[in-house]
Amino acid sequence: MPLFFRKRKPSEEARKRLEYQMCLAKEAGADDILDISKCELSEIPFGAFATCKVLQKKVLIVHTNHLTSLLPKSCSLLSLITIKVLDLHDNQLTALPEDIGQLTALQVLNVEKNQLTYLPHSTGNLTQLQTLNVKDNKLKELPDTIGELRSLRTLDISGNEIRRLPQMLAHVRTLETLSLDALSMVYPPQEVCSAGPAAIQQFLCKESGLEYYPPSQYLLPVLEQDGAETSQDSPDGPTDRFSREEVEWQNRFSDYEKRKEQKMLEKLEFERRLELGQREHAQLLQQSSSQKDEILQTVKEEQSRLEQGLSERQRHLEEDRQRLQEELKRTEQNISNRIQKLLQDNQRQKKSSEILKSLENERIRMEQLMSITQEETENLRRREIASAMQQMLTESCKNRFIQMAYESQRQNLVQQACSSMAEMDERFQQILSWQQMDQNKAISQILQESAMQKAAFEALQVKKDLMHRQIRNQEMVSEQRWALSSLLQQLLKEKTQREEELRGILTELEAKSETKQENYWLIQYQRLLNQKPLSLKLQEEGMERQLAALLVELSAEHYLPVFAHHRISLDMLSRMSPRDLAKVGSSLSEEVGVSEAGLQHEILRRVQKLLDATRIQPELLKPPQGEVPGALEPTAPEELPESVRPSAPPAELEVQTSECVVCLEREAQMIFLNCGHVCCCQQCCQPLRTCPLCRQDISQRLRIYQSS
Repeated sequence: MPLFFRKRKPSEEARKRLEYQMCLAKEAGADDILDISKCELSEIPFGAFATCKVLQKKVLIVHTNHLTSLLPKSCSLLSLITIKVLDLHDNQLTALPEDIGQLTALQVLNVEKNQLTYLPHSTGNLTQLQTLNVKDNKLKELPDTIGELRSLRTLDISGNEIRRLPQMLAHVRTLETLSLDALSMVYPPQEVCSAGPAAIQQFLCKESGLEYYPPSQYLLPVLEQDGAETSQDSPDGPTDRFSREEVEWQNRFSDYEKRKEQKMLEKLEFERRLELGQREHAQLLQQSSSQKDEILQTVKEEQSRLEQGLSERQRHLEEDRQRLQEELKRTEQNISNRIQKLLQDNQRQKKSSEILKSLENERIRMEQLMSITQEETENLRRREIASAMQQMLTESCKNRFIQMAYESQRQNLVQQACSSMAEMDERFQQILSWQQMDQNKAISQILQESAMQKAAFEALQVKKDLMHRQIRNQEMVSEQRWALSSLLQQLLKEKTQREEELRGILTELEAKSETKQENYWLIQYQRLLNQKPLSLKLQEEGMERQLAALLVELSAEHYLPVFAHHRISLDMLSRMSPRDLAKVGSSLSEEVGVSEAGLQHEILRRVQKLLDATRIQPELLKPPQGEVPGALEPTAPEELPESVRPSAPPAELEVQTSECVVCLEREAQMIFLNCGHVCCCQQCCQPLRTCPLCRQDISQRLRIYQSS
């Protein structure tokens, strides 16, 4: 694998598109959009960051490129501080910058079809982010900081390796759309994920111990962030604001498309003129190249002619030089042959004079030798023989004596050597025995010393372990003392804080005692409203036990009175469709109130499943012995004992009806706490935060059910 990669060079068309888009963004009167998509970029150029910072662009579109990182080394994310829409889909990003939370104005982030493996923790700082699209990446989990995205409305995590959703997602109250792979989810379960975003949010809120509210109650502050603030008391405020904002964005995009088409026409005209200029330039280049070729051809012909004449002249000079060299060689050969002949003649003359001189000397010596007589020669020979014999006899006697002395001396030496070898063997044996004894003593002493050292080392190690154990125990005791002291200090602080809180509560209770006495009749009226009518209790007791348990399991207890009033059974539900579930009776004219699509599908699915199970085991529909079918525990509070009942005169109840103060059409059905006003219907009260009559905050809503 190569260690270095050369950056991919964009094509000429992509480079022209980038230059055109940058010039278009810098023109006077340009919109707030910088579009550098489909430019084959490997990194965002520095000029784009400078343009966004100086001209305060709000939309940056960089999709369909080759980006591997969002931020080059020489740039800062603070240059994009005004960006609201960031489109990075269809690139090669492996990670987002760790400080992406600095883009506090960002509302739309699209990183679809990239190579992201994780989201940075600073993503939770994007408090104005409304749309997050991370589809088709390599994410395995979402960070816990995603729960800090208080304005998030759309989240798309499909096409990833995510199997679990964080519980902190329950804190995102404004989430309307959640796209994920429901079949591959582990937490929440698959059936919850298949039911839709509302079911997922309800599950996460239940797991986190939070109370679930629909996103429509939290969208009003989010929709009012970029425009003028609208009244919170108006029920149509969020929808009107959303529609106005949608129309405004559509107008902006239509204007942008028109300007884009106009700029495209201008670009085509500019490219046409540029192509004509390039053609003229190409013709001029072709003419100049043809003239240049003709000049080069004439120069080449002249040069070849000169080179041919020069080569012919060099050939003649080379032939003359070779002829002169051959003549010189022949002359030198003749001279050397003559000198060799002269030297051979001189050598033959010297050898003949030397031979004659040697022959003369040999002849003279032979003549001198021949002058000795024969007799002298014989006498000399006898004397020489006698002296030689005598010398041989004396030498033989001496040799015999020497041999005898040598033999005797050799025998003595052999005996001495044998005796000395025996003595040396004895000494060696003795020395070896002494060495063996010393070695055994040394080994025993070493073993004894090693055993003593081992025992001493074990004792020392035990002592060190004991010391270390004591030190650790002392450290643990000191840590426990420190923890206990800090805990004691904290408890003392909490004690003083509780005492102060209790004093404040007592003072508040003393101050509000008169107010409570004034609201006595309102409290009695509220208790009366909390008790269900006897007819409604009897109707609920007549419901099927499985249907009541099913509604309780689906957190739809508030539909029990409606189902009981219209006597809806499991068989009737099995023949209904999701659209028919909102109606009851043969005429299907009265509204039941099950408006949630996910709850409708879940109720029908559970009823069908229950009926299938009862067909296999019919005893499931039979109530247990001693139990009244469909009996439910009363949700109203118990009656007060006789000793603590109020002594006020009995209240004379009159059934009065009042219309809704918002729509002025339907009957008032909801009680607002803590003020106690009954002034709105069920449909109009959902978006309200304060009471329309007294302008106090609404902490709880109660539904009024009137018996027929």
